[in-house]
Amino acid sequence: MRRTPPSRTIAILALPGVQMLDVAGPLDVFAEANVQCGHQAYALRVVATGDEPVLSSSGVRILPDVVLRAEEPVAFDTLLVAGAPHLGRTPADAGVVEWLRRYASRSRRFGSVCSGAMVLAATGLLDQRRVTTHWAVADTLRSRFPEVRVEIDALHVRDGPLRTAAGVTAGLDLALALVEEDLGRDVAKKVASQLVMFFKRPGGQLQFSRSGDVNPAGRSALQEVQRWVAANLAEPAGTAALAARAGLSPRHFVRLFQEEIGLTPAAWVEAARVDAARRMLEAGERPKQVATLCGFGDIDTFRRAFQRNVGVTPAEYRRRYEVPDAT
Repeated sequence: MRRTPPSRTIAILALPGVQMLDVAGPLDVFAEANVQCGHQAYALRVVATGDEPVLSSSGVRILPDVVLRAEEPVAFDTLLVAGAPHLGRTPADAGVVEWLRRYASRSRRFGSVCSGAMVLAATGLLDQRRVTTHWAVADTLRSRFPEVRVEIDALHVRDGPLRTAAGVTAGLDLALALVEEDLGRDVAKKVASQLVMFFKRPGGQLQFSRSGDVNPAGRSALQEVQRWVAANLAEPAGTAALAARAGLSPRHFVRLFQEEIGLTPAAWVEAARVDAARRMLEAGERPKQVATLCGFGDIDTFRRAFQRNVGVTPAEYRRRYEVPDAT
């Protein structure tokens, strides 16, 4: 008689203000895996800081299964930290950090969903490891924890025992990847089919980003140059020409631009053109026409730049995000 393997305990830490989908999404993937494999492959637990129901960011309350206490003799196969909208703005609670440091290191796997990486990084367990998080807090994670190697475009990242997911729905992608690790590709494909989700979602998270990195910034001379570029996308915008427009030597211009904007002038110009191209593609313009209007030399140059910045081709982006004609 074939023995049923023991359940793997999946625990998700839900802090006050947690994003509901960061908890419910992965749990539903694991629960569906139980159905598809015909036995309880996973035992699912929600961990909280107290006995009271956790108030989520949407106002829905979540009843915890486990209360966070450092001395409690619990063990998890996989421990994940769910994100919350405020985690990029507030420091992590010291008690939570200490509990995570202890229990994450005891788990076979540990990780985070969305901005939960901000809390997990405070433990030091992410230092020198590759991680991802929501694009909106990626720069904050980098600056606050410089030892963490952030991969901003990835939907989810695996590094040793560490598993991290990008924003919100990427938690489902991560959970599905964990199911594939544990139960095999066939079960994971059945789960994806039942939940009507991609088995492997195309592209990365930069296709969803609206970070505003190309907004004018820095001193007034630099902002004037940036505004000119945005208004004249099809015009040549080499470093020497932009430096002359700012009244600076090319070397001084590049140094100031990098110090105050955080990008080279060439990288900023490319990002500005790609940002404008996204809006045109969403409006239904064809990639070849967009390439010309946005100052790219040819369609191949445009395609490479767009894929580098967004993670998908212009044609694929247009298919996904074109706004239907209301007429």
